[in-house]
Amino acid sequence: MTARSTDYSRQISVGVSAVVAVAAAVIGSGAWGGTPISEAAGGALAADATYVAPGGTAFVIWSLLYAGFLALAVWQILPAQRENPRLRATGWLIALSLLLNAAWIATVQVGWVTVSVAVIVALLVTLAAVFIRCLQSRPTDATEAVVLDGVMGLYLGWIVVATVANTAAALKQATADFGLGAQPWAVIVVVGAAVVGAALSVIGRGRFAAPAAIVWGLAWIAIARLDAPQSTAVAVAAAAAALLVVSAAVAARIRRPSTPTPA
Repeated sequence: MTARSTDYSRQISVGVSAVVAVAAAVIGSGAWGGTPISEAAGGALAADATYVAPGGTAFVIWSLLYAGFLALAVWQILPAQRENPRLRATGWLIALSLLLNAAWIATVQVGWVTVSVAVIVALLVTLAAVFIRCLQSRPTDATEAVVLDGVMGLYLGWIVVATVANTAAALKQATADFGLGAQPWAVIVVVGAAVVGAALSVIGRGRFAAPAAIVWGLAWIAIARLDAPQSTAVAVAAAAAALLVVSAAVAARIRRPSTPTPA
């Protein structure tokens, strides 16, 4: 295939994948015969299912993400972006991430919570690869910074939190017991999420999008633990973890190079 035909294929693939992801989201919302994610798989992923499940309001971030996916799909398919080197480096991975998102919704819809963990881990790895590739060059303008770096950064950050919640749900469903008990493990994993958020802040050289999504998720874990299942320890740990990520992101931003840093 020529470079031009490969570019065409990539643009079309990202566009189609975005439509598939949005269609799957509609099904996952309970429309078109689907079951709301919070009710699917016996409620394994509901806001009160585990100690690390974010409160229900946290999931409004998906509306922002899906709007971002569509904006990215439209922007990247423009003729002016056909030979964009950053899209050449990330486009196929972006398409894969959108399809994995749809696949995750499908696995939850049929009740395969354990399989959904494998899918979301694959999604997390894919988004990490996109993040690293975006770091290798700077966006050419503000639009690119928002719809590529910003959207994919938010996506990565939220999937970090979602992976924690999804894994906890699968372990609970499998009645796994690692000795410490559910609350101590919940504290450990939210601290782990904070470490990841801080690392993304440093690696990202001040980019806010990924840490912001992690802070959002941790904050809603803290809020949710004031209700069922209630846990003061997890609520305090999640709040402290969110503050740690905020501090790391601000510090990284302050120390950023003098040239503009993308979202």
